[in-house]
Amino acid sequence: MESTSLATNQSTMSSLGKWFRRNIQTSMIIILMVMIWVIFSFLTEGAFLGAQNISNLFRQMTVTSFLAVGMVLVIVTGGIDLSVGKLAGFISVVVAYLQAFIWYKMIPDQPILAATLSVIVGLAVGVLVGMVQGYIISYLGVPAFIVTLGFMWIWNGAILLVTGGRTIPANQPGFTYIAQGYLPAWVGWVVAAIFIAGMFITMFMARQQKRRYGFTPSKLSLDLAKTALFASLIIMYVYMVNQFNGVQVPVLLMAFVALVMSYLSTNTPFGRHAYALGGNKEAARLSGINIKRNVFIIFVLMGLLCGVAGIALASYVGYGTISAGQGYELDAIASCILGGTSPLGGVGTIVGALIGSLIMSSLTNGLQLLNVQPAWQYIVKGAILVAAVYVDVYFKKNR
Repeated sequence: MESTSLATNQSTMSSLGKWFRRNIQTSMIIILMVMIWVIFSFLTEGAFLGAQNISNLFRQMTVTSFLAVGMVLVIVTGGIDLSVGKLAGFISVVVAYLQAFIWYKMIPDQPILAATLSVIVGLAVGVLVGMVQGYIISYLGVPAFIVTLGFMWIWNGAILLVTGGRTIPANQPGFTYIAQGYLPAWVGWVVAAIFIAGMFITMFMARQQKRRYGFTPSKLSLDLAKTALFASLIIMYVYMVNQFNGVQVPVLLMAFVALVMSYLSTNTPFGRHAYALGGNKEAARLSGINIKRNVFIIFVLMGLLCGVAGIALASYVGYGTISAGQGYELDAIASCILGGTSPLGGVGTIVGALIGSLIMSSLTNGLQLLNVQPAWQYIVKGAILVAAVYVDVYFKKNR
């Protein structure tokens, strides 16, 4: 009995080792994140891994994560979107303006209704902008780089027009709960249990789907080990944040968005077509994939997620400012690249983008705890991004 158990454990460890060797980029990303956390924990004498800082860290990464999970599909298809930061900033000042000057006068005693209307308008603006940009890029054939660069300037000017050069308050009750609220401890555990159960169910469904289409799934022990690892991380996270105020509402929203986008990218024809476009556009065209429609939908999705990010930004900061969204497009792109999304297209995952976003937020958070000057923060993040791109190019050449 013991020998059988030992053999099973050895087989699982061997399978894990092979997985790490096959996915060397993903392995290096995980190792990099662990190293960053260990170094900052040592330099801050444990403050970096304190319950309050972990809570702040995950809250800080949410806005970037909303943009990054959408940017994955944009980059996978060989495109880029430079406007996402300023679009999210524009939406944040729009919803702040609505909260402060429109709903406050029309429905002053109904904060929940006011917040709901602001969310609807913010999402609608994002979708509308995504449709306009997507149409110009996909159907009019204008390069995504030029279109999104132009719209980045447009939204920068629009922010100045809406704000009038002043700060607009968005700290009304109801609306602030979106990015500043917490779940009760027991609710956090219930949500964690639901997510973990969903992960195992999804894992078994994926194995059945592979068999249905004639593919051989990986070893059950390997899939169980990977899913158990992610489950243990969720349990550790909930335990830590419950030591402070509980699971943050924006983190729950981020997890939901990531799950939906991950499902779309890996389990639907739309997602598979996106990766096919990035791998070989001409081959995708010859196989019957509607390239224009797929690119259009991807930019509409990106606009929707900009709406989510803008709403979260306004709620988190509590104000609509003239600098809203500044630099978020660079953080989103960097998160994707750090997470293994290839700038050459065809390769990238939603989970990788989340890990990349966590790395970017960890760098910012840790350097701020150490009182490092902002100039050096930019230098460190830029150097890490260049190194990540070099690693991606190096491994692609070897393959």
